[in-house]
Amino acid sequence: MNWLISANSSMFDHVSVFEHFGFIDWKQGNGKYQINDIVYIYCTIPAKKIQYKCVVEKINLASSEIQHNETYWIDKSEYQKALEGKYMKLTLIEQIYSSKMSLENLILNGLKAAPQGSKKLYGNLLKYIESNFSDSNQNDVFPDMVNEDSNAYEGIKKSVVVNKYERSSIARSKCIEHHGTLCKVCNLDFSKMYGDLGKGFIHVHHIIPIHKIGKEYKVNYVEDLIPVCPNCHAMLHRKLNGNEISVQELKKLVQR
Repeated sequence: MNWLISANSSMFDHVSVFEHFGFIDWKQGNGKYQINDIVYIYCTIPAKKIQYKCVVEKINLASSEIQHNETYWIDKSEYQKALEGKYMKLTLIEQIYSSKMSLENLILNGLKAAPQGSKKLYGNLLKYIESNFSDSNQNDVFPDMVNEDSNAYEGIKKSVVVNKYERSSIARSKCIEHHGTLCKVCNLDFSKMYGDLGKGFIHVHHIIPIHKIGKEYKVNYVEDLIPVCPNCHAMLHRKLNGNEISVQELKKLVQR
């Protein structure tokens, strides 16, 4: 089943929660969610767009089983109220910022009004969202990025959780806009090798290993992210003598 829910950033900073953790514990309400359901999140004013695609990884969680994100509540008076009832764990699959997901375009394709609460998706609206909620620049995953504790991705792409900054279409777009699409390690240019088929294709790598990033860290799209080809990207996520190698170290290996 596919769902559409809404998020109000004036009450709860869901953007930072996804950025810092890659998942969010969400109030289930009256929705009859099942594990592996897909949930799209519509962000209210000022975005007024669907920006997140998640998978339901756990359901019927008590408040004692969830991550307590009191610091992310803008309206602190709502925090204790939010602890009542059951929760579900939503793990982020993809994040985009596209005009195709705007309220206006969603209404043109079958949505009746701005989302409030939860709504099941089906028919033309679901087809429109599924066909336009994608990132053509990076659909590949690597074995060493597998989250072995997660079963929720079976039947979707495998049990994979990619670095949340590398996964973000917004981050990739800003990185590529600045650095271009040439691999910064081996200089591979997909457009030269594959013509129009390879035009615009590249992966984006986060230079600082994610486990070294603090909770309050804010990504710098110019200094922290670089475009790399899939082969170099995979090598950057492998370990040599127990440590991930740096971009400069991989360059030396490529050039020797």
